[in-house]
Amino acid sequence: MEHRLLEYFLAVCEELHFTKAAEKLGISQPTLSQQIRLLEHRVGSPLFQRIGKKIYITEAGEILHKHSRNMFHELDQAQAAINEIQGMQRGRLRIGCSGNHLLTATIIAFHALYPKIELSVTELATEETKERLLSNQLDIGVVFLPDEDEQFHYMPLYNEQLRFVISDKHPLAQAKAIRLTDLAQLPVAMLQRKFYVRQMMDDCCEQSGFEWKPAIELSTLESLLQMAKNNVGGAILPQSYVDSIRSSGIRSIPIIDPIPQKDVGIVYRKDMFLCKTMDMFMKQLMQQFL
Repeated sequence: MEHRLLEYFLAVCEELHFTKAAEKLGISQPTLSQQIRLLEHRVGSPLFQRIGKKIYITEAGEILHKHSRNMFHELDQAQAAINEIQGMQRGRLRIGCSGNHLLTATIIAFHALYPKIELSVTELATEETKERLLSNQLDIGVVFLPDEDEQFHYMPLYNEQLRFVISDKHPLAQAKAIRLTDLAQLPVAMLQRKFYVRQMMDDCCEQSGFEWKPAIELSTLESLLQMAKNNVGGAILPQSYVDSIRSSGIRSIPIIDPIPQKDVGIVYRKDMFLCKTMDMFMKQLMQQFL
């Protein structure tokens, strides 16, 4: 079975849309369809089925999907081991993170030492990072540490606390701190529910015995910051992000009784070959925080 056919197959599995998968692969949609039909002929079973306008993976497709992912993972592991023999003169490292600001200093230092290593950093929610680690689309993640999972190794870096960020023209701009229950009465902008920062806030409120809903839901930390700077309302942001921007015109107020907080750390698959590239990047990162 050709390596190329499996690449095409995995692209369709990821997109569940032939046109989008073809665009991603840089080929025409009819070519992709023909190649999938060829693969189905070779395995002797349909891999996809259409129901209405949607595409679904068949049972045979799920089996091939699992084994194809494992195969590509093993090939990547072999390449990582070969790169280590070559002394980090080539290779790549794919990283998912809960905020690019967490990695900026480490990326600069690492690139100065190993300029031939390709770094790819994608900002994702914690669960999205874990999913991409399992599907071999990422090598390591820097995320809010979830509950223990037997599939992953976890390395804590620091404890993240959430802050109430407001314009320096806000009536509470001179406040030393704000209680969680008082915060729930104010118009606040917050990340959507898929993000761990939002889940931290929701869980903290629930444990304190009340329900809290933001006035505005957004999908990036930068957009939340703009809401605060323009005095549209307050924003809930990680302290590490606020410290990294050093923006004028805003105030960062501690949230107390209780403090919404969670450990942030490195996560990677237990069956991942810990090559020198991964090891050196993680050591650089730990030096930044520890």
